[in-house]
Amino acid sequence: MASHELELTNSGFLVNPTKTRPVATRASSSSNNSHSATSREKDLEKLDQQDRTAFPDDLGTPSEKNDIEYHYLEFDTPLPDPDDSDKLMRGLSAPPEPPDLKRFVSPYTWPTARKRFIIIVSVIATGAAAFSAGSYAPGVAQMSQEWGISEVAALVGITIFTCGFGVAPMVLAPFSEINGRKPVFLATGVLFIVCQACCAATQSYGGMLAARFLVGVGGSTFSTMVGGIVSDIYSAKDRNTPMALFSGAALLGTGLGPLTCGYIAEYTTWRWIFGMQAILDAIIVGVVAVTFRETRGSVLLSRRAARLNKYYEAREAAGYDTMAMVLAPEKPEVKTPRRIRWKVRADEERVSLLQMIKISLVRPFHLLFTEPVIFWFSLWVSFSWAILYLTLAAVPLVTETTYNFSLSQANSVFAAMVIGSIIAAVGSIYQEQCSKQNGIARFLTSQSKSPERRLFFCCAESLFMVVGLFMFGWTAMPNIHWIAPSIAIAFATIGIFSIYLAVFNYLADAYVQYASSALAAQSFCRNLLGALQKPMNKHRQ
Repeated sequence: MASHELELTNSGFLVNPTKTRPVATRASSSSNNSHSATSREKDLEKLDQQDRTAFPDDLGTPSEKNDIEYHYLEFDTPLPDPDDSDKLMRGLSAPPEPPDLKRFVSPYTWPTARKRFIIIVSVIATGAAAFSAGSYAPGVAQMSQEWGISEVAALVGITIFTCGFGVAPMVLAPFSEINGRKPVFLATGVLFIVCQACCAATQSYGGMLAARFLVGVGGSTFSTMVGGIVSDIYSAKDRNTPMALFSGAALLGTGLGPLTCGYIAEYTTWRWIFGMQAILDAIIVGVVAVTFRETRGSVLLSRRAARLNKYYEAREAAGYDTMAMVLAPEKPEVKTPRRIRWKVRADEERVSLLQMIKISLVRPFHLLFTEPVIFWFSLWVSFSWAILYLTLAAVPLVTETTYNFSLSQANSVFAAMVIGSIIAAVGSIYQEQCSKQNGIARFLTSQSKSPERRLFFCCAESLFMVVGLFMFGWTAMPNIHWIAPSIAIAFATIGIFSIYLAVFNYLADAYVQYASSALAAQSFCRNLLGALQKPMNKHRQ
């Protein structure tokens, strides 16, 4: 069998050590007449011992077999290819089948179709979480009548939802790092479904608030974790399109919630708002459970190492060794056979779970108050997000009092938010390509990988929010057609979208090592200001 050697990066280990064995030739009697029979036997025994030392398949002493070395595994690490032909010829049973490692390859190398499917499922989940945020407002009037509370008090259900939505990711993030995205996705998805059903069945205002908080906790991963999934499967230069779809789904779902649930509340009861969502969310979680694949690279690498180590143990139990020629640390030029096992660097460098939760809770606030860039960008996106949540109460109030719209008609105006989200998402998909072709953009971002390139279009598009707000305030009058304030809402949505996408991408590029903490800081501020928005319908008559 031909010999070839391939050295592993950072492991000092060689794949396929030389299998061709030198033949121990006995000295001829004519040339060794002076040697006695005893001397010749000692020479042959010495040669035989050298042969066994050089070739791992014949190693059999307990000390050698127990000499295990651990090496760091990467996705591109070459694996040993043992030759079992000699032991098969000796009558041993066939060795165990090698494990199927196709499910444990780097997500960056996945086929494009698989990546797109993962993004589609993730974006739908994001839309479902945003839908839940916007779906609550149409049922407020009925809830306040049923429980004898003011509509201002009933609107606290939106506030409490965003509180759970903002705090939960900081606690859940370490679990996704250890166990992967999918288990956390499914666990919180089940919580999301159960609590939606509890919202539909509750008989008290307090029960509604408790259930809404847990709905926010469960739905938070449907939004915040999707950004991590995008980073898991796409490199930085390819993330603009999936991030645009993710951002578009967040705003589209927020508008689609009141648009749809306005009709449900008017023609059925407010309870079906949450019952319908429980059914749809169950379908989404079911699709995730069946079709979604783990995307976190470090978790896949750990599973790959575990499968390989288990396979090596099974081989040894069956009488087969998986040996490799390893460069000895004390003598780098000498290669010795060793049994090998794999380990993952990320597993060794990871701190305890409690320490990870502490870091996840503390570091975002440390960055928020010590990094001016994070503080001001978080304030910017938080203000725009508060405007978005403010419209959930403002639009029905204005349209019902100014244009005498019914509940369903008033919430139909949120179609403008849906249209604005679609326009903004489609437009942003091409913005990076346009910026590369634009001379001014290249002048402003002299380096193609500069984080500031993410802000070029946002400088102009964010003005749509200001224009939309002024237009809404000055056109929502009985003598002006209702389409004018609807267009204003679409303009404001485009501006909010551009700010949200730009801040997310910019912080991710600017704080590479601490991107998750920087994004957690802005996410907390964004949801906090969204939760503290002042309900505007307290003077409704």
